[in-house]
Amino acid sequence: MNKSELIDALAAGADLTKAQAKKAIDCYHETVAGALAAGSRVEIVGFGSFSVTTREARTGRNPKTGAALQIAAKKVAKFKPGKALSDSL
Repeated sequence: MNKSELIDALAAGADLTKAQAKKAIDCYHETVAGALAAGSRVEIVGFGSFSVTTREARTGRNPKTGAALQIAAKKVAKFKPGKALSDSL
């Protein structure tokens, strides 16, 4: 499912226009991204939780040449599904 399909499903399920559904999804994404950028954890009971974790710096390899290269440390978003979501799969 891509974003436009999600907008269509939300509009149909919540009796919203597509413009309202798009605005709701965009607001949700901005809110979660803002909370993660601020270092907060976002928990949605029954669905899952989003958090930020740090990947350590490491040595990698260029697949074309085989030369070693340094990969810098960085922060990444992490999603852990909740029990209800896991059980539904």
